[in-house]
Amino acid sequence: MGRTTLQVHVEPELRFFLPPRRRHATVDVEHDPTATLGHIVQSLGVPLTEVGALHADGRPVHPSHRPAPGQTLHVLAVRWPQPPAFDQVRFVLDVHLGTLARRLRLLGVDTAYHNDRDDDALLHQANDEQRLLLTRDRALLCRRNLRAGGHVRADHPDAQLREVLARFAPDLHPFTRCPACNGTLEPVAKDQVQDRLPPGTRATQSTFTRCTHCAGVYWPGAHHAHLEKIVHQARELVPAH
Repeated sequence: MGRTTLQVHVEPELRFFLPPRRRHATVDVEHDPTATLGHIVQSLGVPLTEVGALHADGRPVHPSHRPAPGQTLHVLAVRWPQPPAFDQVRFVLDVHLGTLARRLRLLGVDTAYHNDRDDDALLHQANDEQRLLLTRDRALLCRRNLRAGGHVRADHPDAQLREVLARFAPDLHPFTRCPACNGTLEPVAKDQVQDRLPPGTRATQSTFTRCTHCAGVYWPGAHHAHLEKIVHQARELVPAH
C-alpha cells in the first residue's frame, strides 16, 4: 500500500512555530494510525497551549482525536483575551523572564518566579498551584502533563508585558505585591521602619508599605513616576473587570 498523508492547515499566527521549510499554509504529514492530532500538532513544533481549536474535515475535535487517512486538519490559534484556565489568573515564569515577573508583581498580579528552578520544578509548581506557566521554551510548553501555559513571543520586557496583559487580561491591583518575592504589601507607619531608611528618605517621605513575607520596605522614590507610567499603560490594556 502507498503512503497516505494528512493535510494540516496552520493559521498564520502559529506558523512561526513551524520549522522554516514548513512555514506555509498547508503541511503534509504522513498518516500514523496510532498518533493523536495533539501529538501531530506538537511534533510540528506548535505547543497545544497556543492552539484555540482543532478541526478535522471542518468539525471540531479534541486533541485526542486520531485522524483518519486523508483527513484535512485545521489548527486554529487561541483567541485573545483568552478564557481563563483556572478560577484566578496567576502565573509562574521561567528563569529567563525575571524583568517581566517584577513588572507583573508591580501591577499586583500573583506571579511566582525563582531564578534557580528547573523545568520539572516549574511544571510541578504550575500544576500544583493552578498557575499559568509563561516561558519562551516551546519544548517546556509541549510537556504532556502541563495543564496551562503560554508562549511569550516578544523579546523586550515592555512588549512582553503588553503581550501577557492582552492575552490573559489579569485583574490589576498595582502596588500591592512585593516585586522581590511576590508577597503582599501592607501600609506601615514610618516609626516602625525608620531605622531601615536612608537619611534622605526619612526626611522626605511619609508613606510606606512593608512586605508581609520578606519584610521589604517600599516608598514612592525617584523612579515612582516611571512605575506609574507602566501602571497607566497597563490599565489602558486591561480595563477594570
